[in-house]
Amino acid sequence: MLRRFFGNRTFYKNVVVLMLPIMIQNGITNFVNMLDSLMVGQVGQIEMIGVSVVNQLIFVYNLCIFGAVSGAGIFGAQFFGNNDHKGLRDTFRFKMIFCTAITVLAIGAFYFFGNNLIGIYLKGEGSAADAAASLAAGREYLDIMLIGLIPAAIAQCYASTLRETGQTVLPMVSGIAAVIVNLVLNYVLIFGHFGAPAMGVKGAAIATVISRFVELIIVAVGTEINREKNKFIVGAYRSLHVPMILVKKIFSKGVPLMVNETLWAAGVAFVNQCYSGKGLEVVAAYNIVQTFFNVFSVAFLSLGSAIGIILGQLLGAGKEKEAKDSSVKLITFSVLISICVAVLFAISAKFIPEFYNIEDSVKTLATSMMIICALTMPFDAVANACYFTLRSGGEAMITIIFDSVFIWVVSAATAFVLCNFTPLAIVPIYAICQCTNFLKDILGGYFVKKGKWIKRIIV
Repeated sequence: MLRRFFGNRTFYKNVVVLMLPIMIQNGITNFVNMLDSLMVGQVGQIEMIGVSVVNQLIFVYNLCIFGAVSGAGIFGAQFFGNNDHKGLRDTFRFKMIFCTAITVLAIGAFYFFGNNLIGIYLKGEGSAADAAASLAAGREYLDIMLIGLIPAAIAQCYASTLRETGQTVLPMVSGIAAVIVNLVLNYVLIFGHFGAPAMGVKGAAIATVISRFVELIIVAVGTEINREKNKFIVGAYRSLHVPMILVKKIFSKGVPLMVNETLWAAGVAFVNQCYSGKGLEVVAAYNIVQTFFNVFSVAFLSLGSAIGIILGQLLGAGKEKEAKDSSVKLITFSVLISICVAVLFAISAKFIPEFYNIEDSVKTLATSMMIICALTMPFDAVANACYFTLRSGGEAMITIIFDSVFIWVVSAATAFVLCNFTPLAIVPIYAICQCTNFLKDILGGYFVKKGKWIKRIIV
């Protein structure tokens, strides 16, 4: 029984070696995002609400890009496992073309419909003047952030391909450099240090955009310099040709996963919009909860990315039995990590909101929601691990049912009904919605055990 759920020392060493650089990069990124939130929160509650709403919208775009690179990436990981560098190169080209197209469309949508999209989240309880001020701050922030979307997307194409080959250090280094630049410029531009003008939310956006270009430059140059190791980059830009047979395979397996990510992100945004109907204070409190959840949960969420890579490489090498055995151990490992993180998150819930320049009622609300979030973290860990397990074999329909269909049919529907047709306050509503992930865990466990995801898709 123990051997089924727990691996040996070598197993965990290999997992940690792959997972640690991803965790460090994501951890530092989320830590800086946390500092961004704290800094903007020091400017004022109105500004924080505007920025948090825009970040919700960009979150949907980011998940769309993540889905695009990850959907194509299941082929990249298996190509690398099969030592097929040409296949990996073609996959990289597809990512570049597809992600650029998505980004151009996103920029157009945000630019022309930004006010309407931001306004959706500002219709809850609160004064009209506060809502208008939050909209103005959000729009100012969004217009500048649009400039950084293209370099961010291209950097993700490089980073994801490198990770599929087991190279996690260069993406980590580029990410660390970017967040350091972001942090320093935030300090200078938001508050006006070292002779710079105090620019508030505009300064936060400029700092983020500059950091995106820094990340792209480092990861692209680092990949080019080490061509002997990164054979996929040799000749990658000689043409834009991607074999039609691969395009068809990616569209049949990868694009549905990208659509899933987009629908899932839209579902999360819809749930948040339902919460926002309970008032502007809820928007502020929920922003704090999510910001710090991202920091604390980075370990088990990063393990999910490692799970996808490990299982994808095993499947690509034809080691189906080993992939099935490893999936159980990896899900167990994710749960154990999440329990440790949840304890720390619950302990910190009382103190974190005190760092913000916000009303006491918002602080109390944020603390209550953070404790609920901590108690349900193991549910999140299981769902995350099951998702990356199912995705590693390119089982698109099962992944979509498990992820995006679930959030719309169960989570979003629950939030909508509770927020609009019951007298419940936000805290019990949030608790009920968080607990729906337990049902998702049952569904994920069933799909993983059934084993339809165990397949080699590059043949």
